[in-house]
Amino acid sequence: MKHQESFLKAIRSKVSKSESLIDEIAAILEISYDASHRRISQKSKFSIDETIKLASHYNISLDNLFLKKEKVIVEKTIEIETLKDMLQYFKSSAEQIALLTKNPKTTLFYSAKDIPLFYFMDGTILSKFKAFVWLNLLNTNQKKVAFENFVIDESFSEYMQTLKKTYENTSVNEVWNDTTINSSLQQILYFYESGLLNLKSANALCKDLKRIVNLIQEKCNASNTNFALYYNELILLNNNMMIETPEKLTMFVPYTLLGYFITDNEESCKNVHQFFKQQIINSKPLGQSGIKEQNLFFNRAIRKIDHYQERINSEVDLLF
Repeated sequence: MKHQESFLKAIRSKVSKSESLIDEIAAILEISYDASHRRISQKSKFSIDETIKLASHYNISLDNLFLKKEKVIVEKTIEIETLKDMLQYFKSSAEQIALLTKNPKTTLFYSAKDIPLFYFMDGTILSKFKAFVWLNLLNTNQKKVAFENFVIDESFSEYMQTLKKTYENTSVNEVWNDTTINSSLQQILYFYESGLLNLKSANALCKDLKRIVNLIQEKCNASNTNFALYYNELILLNNNMMIETPEKLTMFVPYTLLGYFITDNEESCKNVHQFFKQQIINSKPLGQSGIKEQNLFFNRAIRKIDHYQERINSEVDLLF
């Protein structure tokens, strides 16, 4: 009963001394008073389902309680193979991130190997293109249709807007480098050269990408903002995301294009939190930098987009 004793101790630390623990457990698990008493007196054991339900209710990390330091319990996002899966992914993500960021003192950290997906949540051509790319790359059996014939469910808009609003209303620290925009540009070029994206759409996507770069520069310069962008020249970024609330740290670690492992393991999250802080120390805060430093960074990004756009259009010229 050693594990159950440790679990009960953790639960007691969450319950007011004026409340009846037996009544609390009975209500949460929807069991009788006697059944609850037997579990609390350790005459019977919690089932796995009961343990998970209680841990979720009281926000108790089971890996902190029961596992060795080198092992961590993680949750993971759903696997995506169809548009229906993607809809469920964004629905679950919107609900989870909204729940984690409801405290106004929440801070979100993002190590942007790619442009954070939150910038593609506004219903533009680039939003549709990203859904097209994700589905093509995550499902090898996906029927190859041209981007122009790709149809996205209108219900996506609801969850995308929830994610966008959550991100905009949260204090955010993003770490970028000069390669952060590369994958979006390469995707536009790849699908154009594959014949699944026409010239008009490719140019519109490049234009929309410039809009996002300009939007981010505007956010850097906005007063009374909760947004900070850092330019790091020293390390490769990895799309890790961390949410810091007054109660806990939660870490999102990518394992596929959109798939994330999620954990609030205290020791692991503290280490990653410290690493984020170290990245920021070794980065240039673009919102606080002089206009020269800021323009150097954003102008490089715009020139890179221009280079890809010229490459796409020159391929057309070669045909004539």
